[in-house]
Amino acid sequence: MASAVPAPGSGLLGKLMAAVRPEFRVDVFIPAPGELIFGLGSCRVPGCPRQPRTRRLCRGHYYRWQRRGGPDMEAFIADPGPGPVGRTELTACAVTGCRYGAARQGLCVSHHGFWERAGMPGRKKWTAGLPVVEDDGHRVCRLSFCALWVQGKSPFCHNHKSRWYAVGSPETEEFVRRCEAAGDDRFDFRPLKAKRQLRLELQYALQCRHDERQVNTHSSAAGPVIRLAAASGTASLLEWPIERWSEYYAAETRGSCHGQNGQLAFLRYAYTHLEDLAHGSGWESEFPRDVWELRRLGIDGTRARLRFDRITQPWLREPAKRFVRWRLSIGRSVNQAVVDLLALNRFSGFLAAPQVAAGDLAAVDRAVLERYLAALALDMRSVHSRSRDIGSLNAFFHAMRRHDWGPALPANAAFYPDDFPRPDKRLPRGLAEHVMAQVEQSANLDRWHTPDGRALTLILMRCGLRVGDACNLAFACIVRDADGAAYLRYLNRKMKREALVPIDEDVEGEITAQQQRVLQRWPDGSRWLFPAPRMNPDGTRPLTTHSYRGQLDRWLERCDVRDEHGRAVHLTPHQWRHTLGTRLINRDVPQEVVRVILDHSSGEMTAHYARLHDTTVRRHWEKARKVNSKGESVTVDPDGPLAEANWAKQRLGRVTQALPNGYCGLPVQKVCPHANACLTCPMFVTTPEFLPQHREQRQQLLQIVSAAEARGQSRVVEMNRQVLGNLEKVITSLESEPDEPEATADAS
Repeated sequence: MASAVPAPGSGLLGKLMAAVRPEFRVDVFIPAPGELIFGLGSCRVPGCPRQPRTRRLCRGHYYRWQRRGGPDMEAFIADPGPGPVGRTELTACAVTGCRYGAARQGLCVSHHGFWERAGMPGRKKWTAGLPVVEDDGHRVCRLSFCALWVQGKSPFCHNHKSRWYAVGSPETEEFVRRCEAAGDDRFDFRPLKAKRQLRLELQYALQCRHDERQVNTHSSAAGPVIRLAAASGTASLLEWPIERWSEYYAAETRGSCHGQNGQLAFLRYAYTHLEDLAHGSGWESEFPRDVWELRRLGIDGTRARLRFDRITQPWLREPAKRFVRWRLSIGRSVNQAVVDLLALNRFSGFLAAPQVAAGDLAAVDRAVLERYLAALALDMRSVHSRSRDIGSLNAFFHAMRRHDWGPALPANAAFYPDDFPRPDKRLPRGLAEHVMAQVEQSANLDRWHTPDGRALTLILMRCGLRVGDACNLAFACIVRDADGAAYLRYLNRKMKREALVPIDEDVEGEITAQQQRVLQRWPDGSRWLFPAPRMNPDGTRPLTTHSYRGQLDRWLERCDVRDEHGRAVHLTPHQWRHTLGTRLINRDVPQEVVRVILDHSSGEMTAHYARLHDTTVRRHWEKARKVNSKGESVTVDPDGPLAEANWAKQRLGRVTQALPNGYCGLPVQKVCPHANACLTCPMFVTTPEFLPQHREQRQQLLQIVSAAEARGQSRVVEMNRQVLGNLEKVITSLESEPDEPEATADAS
C-alpha cells in the first residue's frame, strides 16, 4: 500500500523541507558543468563551453549542423558560423563611441530622443556629425559575454534589462546564472509551482542523482516527468503505487519513444528514493515490511531486495525473516541470504500444495521433510542447487531450535548427511594448453582496447584470482617481504579474509603502470586499482565483473581464439584459476603450496588438481621404456582392456612396494618369494631413470664377487653372478637405442 500524503509541516513534507538544499529549491535549476552530466567535456566546436549532447556537439551547434544538411563534421567544425544564440554581445548604439544598447532605430534611448527632436533626419548622416562619445568609467552589463553599458541603476544593459523584466524580474544572480548557461541543460520546476510537496519531491530526486554521481541525468529525462506529475492531479508521488505511475506514464506517452527509457527510469528512481525518505532506514523500520530494500539497511553496492511476501504461511514467514536478518547480521553475504530465501520460498510452496496443506509449524515433521526430499528429487535443477536448498533449510531448522523462534517445531524436523544428493565428481575446467598459448601471446594481449583490461587479464592468468576479487583490488595492492620479493595482496571475498600471492616482474610492472593511469585520470586518487571507466567521475566505484566479462568476450572475438577442432573458444575468467592450479601441480609444486597460492580453505579443492596430475604421471609412465629383471622390454597398450587395471597396479606398487631401483609389478595382495632379490624376480620392472642406481649396484656386485672368489665362497659367487648377469642385461637394454631389436615381455 502507498503511504498517505502527510499534512503540511509534518511527516514527509517536513523531511523534504529539511533534506532539499536551497540550491535545488529554485524555479529553474541549472547544474554547473560536470554536476549532473559528467565525463563528456565540452562541445567539439572550439571556444564553445556548452556540454555536448549528440555527436559531441552542444544542442545549438547540433541543430545548426542538421540545418546545413549534415555536412562533413570536420568541415562544419572548421566553419560553425557565429557564436551560439544567447551568448553574443547585443547591438550597441550606432553613435561612435556610445556603448549603450540599441533601443530604437539602432540608437540608444538617449540618442534616439535627440534624433527625434532633431526632426529625424537621415540617420547615418546625422550620427556621422555627432562627436565621439567618451567612456568616462561607465559600468558594463553584469553578464560576462556582454560589454555594453548598464542602463540606469540596473546591473544590465538595456536589452538584457528588458529580458530580465520579461522573465518576471528574478533575483539578479539567478538571472545571470540562467543567461550564462543558455543552451545548456536546465531543469524547469515552474509547472509544479502550485504543488509545493510534489515540487520538493522531484527536486529531492534530482538532488539525490546529483549527490550519487553515478548516472548522467539530462533535462530530457527529468523534464517530461516534471510535466507528467504536474498534470496528474496528485499532490505526492506516493499517492499512487509505482505500478499505477508506470501505467499513467505509458498512457500519456503513447506514440512517442524518444527518451522513454530514461524518463521512466527517473520516475522510478524518484519514487524509490522518496519511499526511502518517507519510511526511514535501518532494521527497525525495514524488518516489519515483507519486501526488504537492502539499500535501506545500509548494504551498499546492491539494489537487491528480499521478498518474503512469497512465503504464504505467516507462521513460517516470521521466523524466516528472523533467520535472514540473523544471517546478514553475522556477516553472511547478500548472495547467501538470497539463496536461503529462495529455498524457503520453494519450501513454502511445497507446504501450501493441496496434497500437503501443512497448517502450522507442528506439521513440519520428518515425514513431511521426507516427502519434500522425494519431490525435490524430481526437480530439474542441478544437484548442486538442490543440495543448496537442503542445506539452507537445515540451517533454518537448526537456528529455530537454537534461538527458540518456533517451539512448536518437531524435534525430528531435520535433514541428515545421507539426504543430500551426491554430486558427480568433475575435473577442474582448466583450459587446454593449445588455447592458453593463444591467449597468452603478447600480440593477442595487445588487442585489448584498454590497458586496464590487459592488466586485469594478466593478473587473472598469472595469479589465479577469482574475477570478483581481481575487479575489487585495492589501489595499493603490492607488498614486499624482507627480501624485497613482491606479492599481490587482495581480499578473498568468498572466505572474507586477506590473502597474498607471489607475482613476477611482468605482473608487477603492469600493476605499477595501471596505478599511474588511475592517478592521471583521477588526480585525487581512487581506492581501486580498476575503477569503473564510465559514470564514475570521482573514481569511487570499482569495475564490475559484468563489465569485464563483456570486454573479455569482445576481446576473444578479436583474437579469434580457436580450440583444437577449429571452433571459437568461449571461456570464463574462473577457468584461468583452474588452469593455474593444474599447471602448478603438473610442475610438481606440492599440494600445500598450491593451496596457499590459490587460498583454498582446505586441501579438498587442491586435490582435484592432483587428480589431473595423476593423469600426467601416467602419460609419462606409458611413454617411458620399461624392462624386467632379464633386460626384456615390458610393453603396455595404453588403450588396451587392461590398461586401467595395470596402471592401478603400478600405482599400488609405487606406493606400497617402492624399490631403490625400480617398481614391483606384483599385486600387493601377494607375498613376495624374492625378498631382497629383485634382479632375479620376474615381477621386477625398471626404467632409464634408475640407471645411476643400477650402475652403482653393478660396481658393488663386482666387488662382492671378487672378494668371495678370494675367500673361496663358491655359493656366494654363484648367487651374485646370476644377479650381476641380470643387471648387465638391464643396463644394456636401458642404454640401448629405442629402435634396436630387443626381446619383449607382456606386462599385462
